[in-house]
Amino acid sequence: MNLFVFADAITWSALVISLVATAALSVLAYVRPRHAYIWFAAGTLAIALLAAASATGPAQFGLAPLITVLGLTAAVFGGSTAASTALDLAMRGSVAPGLHGGIIVAERRSADEEQRGVIGSARREVLRGGLTIGVLERIASAGAIIAGFPEALAIVVAVKGVGRFTELEAPEARERFIIGTFASLIWACAAALVVHLAVR
Repeated sequence: MNLFVFADAITWSALVISLVATAALSVLAYVRPRHAYIWFAAGTLAIALLAAASATGPAQFGLAPLITVLGLTAAVFGGSTAASTALDLAMRGSVAPGLHGGIIVAERRSADEEQRGVIGSARREVLRGGLTIGVLERIASAGAIIAGFPEALAIVVAVKGVGRFTELEAPEARERFIIGTFASLIWACAAALVVHLAVR
């Protein structure tokens, strides 16, 4: 019996310590964006996920609020750097960044401009405000998983897609939107799953 109590104490200690590390590294990666921080955070998040999955029962009352706060912190702050890391790996600097957090794409010329033989193309910034939208998206996604209502993820993705629909005509904008959204959601859902498993 004492062996089970000891193993349970080790599991919960590993969960809390790794989740503290994940939350701290996520905030650090958000404040000082460095890819190394998010890779270490991903490792500690994986440890927390394994510990939460192997826990024999729900968290004691005192641990549940702490685990919830740490999981939400990791979900909200880490997802931003996870998305930017995924985008950097996929795009490799092929898309010019804009001044307001978006990307610069070529504006499509109208039929009249093409007929007049207008040379060159105007450029515009699309996907502006992605940082703020991403934070809200991760709060909603993590909250849905923690609350045990994963169906709400479809609503989050639908609202985001409808809101960005007019900006997704450029191929580079579509690719960036999909990669960034998936990376952000996967990170938020993984952090929220730790909480859901721990407090179930």
